Amino acid sequence: MTGRLLLPALVRLAGSGDLPPSTAILAVDRDAGDDDAYRDHARKKLDAHLPDRDEKATSTLLEHLSYRQADVTSADALRAAIEGAATPMAVYLALPNVLFRPTLEALAAADLPPHTTLVVEKPFGTDLEDAKALNELIEKSFDERDVFRIDHFLAKQTVLDVLGLRFANRIFEPVWNGGHISRVDITWYESLGLEGRANYYDRAGALRDMIQNHLLQMLALVAMDPPRSMTERDLRDRKVEALRAVAAPKPEDMAKATRRARYTAGTVGGKDLPAYVDAEGVDPSRGTETYAEVTFRVSNWRWGGTPFRLRTGKAIGQERREIAVYFKTVPHEPFDDRDRPNVLRFTLSPDAIALELNLNGEGDPFDLERVTLDSDFPTQELPPYSLLLKEILEGDATLSIRGDEAEELWRIVEPVLQAWERDEVPLLEYAAGSGGPKAAKEPPQPGAGPREPKQGKAAGDEPRSG
Repeated sequence: MTGRLLLPALVRLAGSGDLPPSTAILAVDRDAGDDDAYRDHARKKLDAHLPDRDEKATSTLLEHLSYRQADVTSADALRAAIEGAATPMAVYLALPNVLFRPTLEALAAADLPPHTTLVVEKPFGTDLEDAKALNELIEKSFDERDVFRIDHFLAKQTVLDVLGLRFANRIFEPVWNGGHISRVDITWYESLGLEGRANYYDRAGALRDMIQNHLLQMLALVAMDPPRSMTERDLRDRKVEALRAVAAPKPEDMAKATRRARYTAGTVGGKDLPAYVDAEGVDPSRGTETYAEVTFRVSNWRWGGTPFRLRTGKAIGQERREIAVYFKTVPHEPFDDRDRPNVLRFTLSPDAIALELNLNGEGDPFDLERVTLDSDFPTQELPPYSLLLKEILEGDATLSIRGDEAEELWRIVEPVLQAWERDEVPLLEYAAGSGGPKAAKEPPQPGAGPREPKQGKAAGDEPRSG
């Protein structure tokens, strides 16, 4: 993760002028090495993951880098490693989840400077019990205001634009509720397979890797009530309130409201991909899913049980990354009495927004056509990881996850995890490069498909953009 995400993010911060000149970056690992060896290592990682970069910013970053060998699970070794380090200090745990607990225990005994910032990557814990134990451990040594449990999805421009659209445009807020919205779909389909991550992914699976954190974070932003302000306390309070209202499917509904599957051999983007179970590092007996789908209900006054369908899959033929808000149809349509729901789509990667409407056609004025009003968003000035690092340096935890929020996320998915572990929901299969498991294919949407022309009239149903 350091080479793939953190070092490129730091280079972009240096290039934007947001990396303070006094910043010192200390890398700590068990491997033997020195400053020069680590700088060479960092440059190779940047060559692989950020080849088109600002060389002046790269040189600036490398000047800030130093390295010390230490076992991060040893308090004595950590104490020696950070001796003489600049303060205030931020400790970033770019570690496998299994090392979080022993590292936090070592940090607690390592005599850290007062108000040291702690940064923890997702996933935070492996289940609800583990998340609670980690929170208790953190509370012993850190003030919650100095703790950043980060999820880079919260810094994506389109995700944040959900807040702008909802709370800065009066036309949306009056209809942003279960009385006018029939359902919300949050989808993250990617064409990538394991990409060498079997050691982590085979122990996590799609539900833990994506739905438990990223997709539930997006649900919270869609479902939350308006905050008083966009400050840390107000925004995070509203997010937690929304998550507390999210209910997992009931045990008797689990098989209908959830889907799990894993991909078999296939072709994605012209490249042959072996079956998941045949990938290096995978233990087929674990039954790890590469596709997960769960329909949650948000049980509060605003939503009244409106379904929120969250789904994610690897090795899907057509990538799809969006939040889709389906509005209820009009009580009575005087045209041809067909259901045509308006749909608001927030597309992630590339960032865009689209609103599907029904308007009178170009020919017969009483023959409706589907029209899409859309807009692409400009590229973020700082990509998500760089923006999060900037906020960490500034001490702004608005886009980080609070301790009680982290526990709510696990509380929501734990009944699903337990049902799947008991094999109460069948493990389906889908070919790599396909659209996903058969049981999870899109149902026909109301008003979709070819339309019958009126007698003596030529009619079309192709969407047109505006």
